[in-house]
Amino acid sequence: RVSKCALAEENDSRIIDVGVPLHIARTTMRFPRLLRASSEDLAAEATTSHATLREPGRHFCIVTTASLPWMTGTSVNPLLRAAYLAHRGETSCRVTLVVPWLPLCDQKLVHPNAIFENPEQQKEHVRGWLSGRVDFDPSFDIRFYPGRYAIDKGSIVPVGDVTECVPDEDADVAILEEPEHLTWFHHGMRWSDKFRHVVGIIHTNYLEYARREKDGERKEALLRGVNRTVTRAHCHKVIKLSDAVQDFARSVTVNVHGVSPHFIEVGRKIALAAEERSRRGEESSSNSSFTKGGYFIGKVVWAKGYLELLDRVKEYNETAAQKDKLVMDVFGNGDDFQEVKAASERERLALTFHGQADHASETTVGYKFFINPSLSDVVATTTAEALAMGKFVVCARHPSNEFFSTFANCRTYANSDEFAECVREVLHGEPEPISPDDLHRLTWQAATERFLDAAEPDAKKKLSLRQKLFETLSDWFAASCHNMFTASEAMRCLAGGGAGTLLTPDDADFACWEPDLWQGGIADRKEDQR
Repeated sequence: RVSKCALAEENDSRIIDVGVPLHIARTTMRFPRLLRASSEDLAAEATTSHATLREPGRHFCIVTTASLPWMTGTSVNPLLRAAYLAHRGETSCRVTLVVPWLPLCDQKLVHPNAIFENPEQQKEHVRGWLSGRVDFDPSFDIRFYPGRYAIDKGSIVPVGDVTECVPDEDADVAILEEPEHLTWFHHGMRWSDKFRHVVGIIHTNYLEYARREKDGERKEALLRGVNRTVTRAHCHKVIKLSDAVQDFARSVTVNVHGVSPHFIEVGRKIALAAEERSRRGEESSSNSSFTKGGYFIGKVVWAKGYLELLDRVKEYNETAAQKDKLVMDVFGNGDDFQEVKAASERERLALTFHGQADHASETTVGYKFFINPSLSDVVATTTAEALAMGKFVVCARHPSNEFFSTFANCRTYANSDEFAECVREVLHGEPEPISPDDLHRLTWQAATERFLDAAEPDAKKKLSLRQKLFETLSDWFAASCHNMFTASEAMRCLAGGGAGTLLTPDDADFACWEPDLWQGGIADRKEDQR
């Protein structure tokens, strides 16, 4: 906080005695400058060309909302994106991965089997995990920002202004993995003010989660507006992994995720084995690579598709012939594990719960088909991994599965009758060997190229002075209102941002940071979610 701030803008120096955070003063002072902007200034801004993201020497800062050893999509996928973006052979660029550091009390909740005393230990763990998943030596930096595990949300909330974790000289291209999540409670400089180009990647269908809670329709409507406001304020471009999520300004829909080489190699070996059997004239089912039936793997919370899984299995087995009964193994752990397992046992469903498992382990290789009935996913990584391993996939005909539906071994359904047809087909049939082209589409190399194409700055639209001024002032006004709202500790706590999350901890490396236990806001009712 400052009592006097010297703010100089375009040879117009002012001394402001406001007693407010410096970044609020700076944000407020931008308004007169915007009004004073001449038509020449705005015309020049509208026609400014941006260098391509493939130009050598670019610096990508990938900022995400989770980190290993928490095995979740927003920790794994940004990590692999950083590795493959830095490994592109034809051009040189710098890549920095920015991930949350949790205090000891939160680490015990999120990853109790791997506790770190300082960020360097966690960095070694992340690099060790990655070295076993890629076939090259990754060359990128890892930085940490302080975060808190919000028990009521089951996710991590940033603490302080995360833009401060990136030096000004490195502020070129920001890739915000879950931009809405990163900026719900963001207070400080706009990402789009600090970086030359900011790309947001939408991972999670938060509206679906809100819809399942008490007062879900109201929460969904409010969250929809907040998401649009914060992403517009902070992002130049938004990439939706699928159209399962809401609309955003300046957005495109492209699946920019891939799968680890392990899954690609499994699929390649199975395809070669099938080709060899065909060459010898053996039947496709003879000596098949698949020795087990069906399975599902995913974090065990109701919103991750478990309610749909139990319903689909129950409906199908009630009418299926004995030879067509669906028996499945379920892998995963999570907050709702005991409740989901108990619900399955009450209905006497043919589901066996095995607890946590790594999809890349030998445990899941022998299964022939993967069933994922989730309607809350944006793009399910596990579905992509199952396809890469040459398995059948059965999933809902839903925007989140549009990319997968183009693969030969994917079966989609829109109702219970179609689900039954899909199950009977995968029970008695054999998957086609996955083609080299389809395998390549699932690689991180292909996903990285799709990302670079989708993330390129849009060609500047030819806008009139009035239109440009209105758009600029609208973005400024939305960002300023949000910034002033999040400046209040009371309002942050009320909205669920948590106490003590406004300012960055004093400890430089966060190792001695010991915050109070997390307390949620009045809108947080996780116990009502299902």
